[in-house]
Amino acid sequence: MDEKRFFFAVDLGATSGRTILGCLSHDTCTLEELTRFDNVLIETGGHFYWDIFALYHEVIKGLKIVAQRQVDIASIGIDTWGVDFVCVGKDKAILRNPLAYRDPHTMGMMEEYFERCVDKKTVYDVTGIQLMNFNSLFQLYTMRRNGDSALAHAEKVLFVPDALSYMLTGEMVCEYTIASTSQLLDPRTRELDGRLLQSVGLTREHFGRMVMPGTVMGTLTPEVQAMTGLGAVPVIAVAGHDTASAVAAVPAANEHFAYLSSGTWSLMGIETKEAVINEKSYAYNFTNEGGVEGTTRFLKNICGMWLYERCRKEWTDAPRSHAELQAEAMKVTPFQSVINPDDPCFANPSSMVEAIKDYCKKTGQHVPESYAETCRCIFDSLALRYRQVFEWLKEFADFPITTLHIIGGGSLNEYLDQFTANSLGVEVLAGPQEGTAIGNIMLQAKASGIVGDIWEMRRIIARSITMKRFVPQDQDEWDAAYSRYLEVVR
Repeated sequence: MDEKRFFFAVDLGATSGRTILGCLSHDTCTLEELTRFDNVLIETGGHFYWDIFALYHEVIKGLKIVAQRQVDIASIGIDTWGVDFVCVGKDKAILRNPLAYRDPHTMGMMEEYFERCVDKKTVYDVTGIQLMNFNSLFQLYTMRRNGDSALAHAEKVLFVPDALSYMLTGEMVCEYTIASTSQLLDPRTRELDGRLLQSVGLTREHFGRMVMPGTVMGTLTPEVQAMTGLGAVPVIAVAGHDTASAVAAVPAANEHFAYLSSGTWSLMGIETKEAVINEKSYAYNFTNEGGVEGTTRFLKNICGMWLYERCRKEWTDAPRSHAELQAEAMKVTPFQSVINPDDPCFANPSSMVEAIKDYCKKTGQHVPESYAETCRCIFDSLALRYRQVFEWLKEFADFPITTLHIIGGGSLNEYLDQFTANSLGVEVLAGPQEGTAIGNIMLQAKASGIVGDIWEMRRIIARSITMKRFVPQDQDEWDAAYSRYLEVVR
């Protein structure tokens, strides 16, 4: 791989997005961030929406930069957060900005769906997906129930990365990893389930053809070519779900690892050859999402840096620098207050700071009084929650888990990385920070034929980055804190 090959990645998270130019040369991969932008929730008419047109505009802006610099890109790939979707009408036009998964309209609708449509256990047995009120199934049910006009007139339903790819190519597909987040897909058949579709008034024809990661879905339309100054560049259906792209980028040396994709959400899991759907996985509410090369990402969603990000917006007296703020938090006595980060009260409160105070008050704990105490509470609690999920994972894994790989933006938080190693009692390897983007790019490289299987991808990634290693410390102190945490969250 002596010749330089360039790839264009669009990586969209729930709070921000970026366009990235990836270069493969001499068996290493380097990334250059071209643009970074906010992904803003729009609140209007009692609902929260994503601005799909603003996101498309940002993709076009990044592609224009590539053309202006006369970089010959081999392909384009898009990954985003899961579950949300766009309705497309008979005239092939997007009918409305998509509702956001944080919209409160689905609150209580999951339980109503189980009563009126398909029971809870059956839904899990079919899909193996963690039951959360914002999953696509329950969004669609709520929209149908409420007479949503976009859904009523939809000829096609496209998940967000597929919708953006459609805007670039005119081709409608249903990429497997993003579809697997919807609670509509059976991981055994790798197809959308007819009964679940019928329960929300849809058929298989409402979705594009199912494609696997690494499929060429089309090329830029003449319209996009004219706007950007590029030619007919192929658009690849990468692992469209950002976590699937991130897990593909875990620089593991062997299969004995767990991963933590750390960002607004924390996704902790293992890679398995088959879906794990049984009474225990149902009881613990684990999820089976599609991975690369036929693997399953067996994982659990954990509310991650969302807590910290929301509090930072409220703190008026805290340092703006992450380093200064977190250094102040480290001066605070540990474990004064612990919370369950996944308690429903933290989903989207009007004030996250007050929600944390209320939780501590109700559970008879010290109530955080300063930004430093609140920050320390968040970091302590996340590390303890990670341990709880990690203990469950060990019950399911048919191999010893010797290492936890932390990837994503949260891997830069060295305090939380060390806390996680302390809490779990295993070695933690942090990096890459841009795990999702590098996974996206490597899957494009695989589609182009210059990279072989996922393990070759991981070897190249490991050579291309510097990982930080954290070993467990203060085990007795963390064991005692974990026992207290279990009492509080119980």
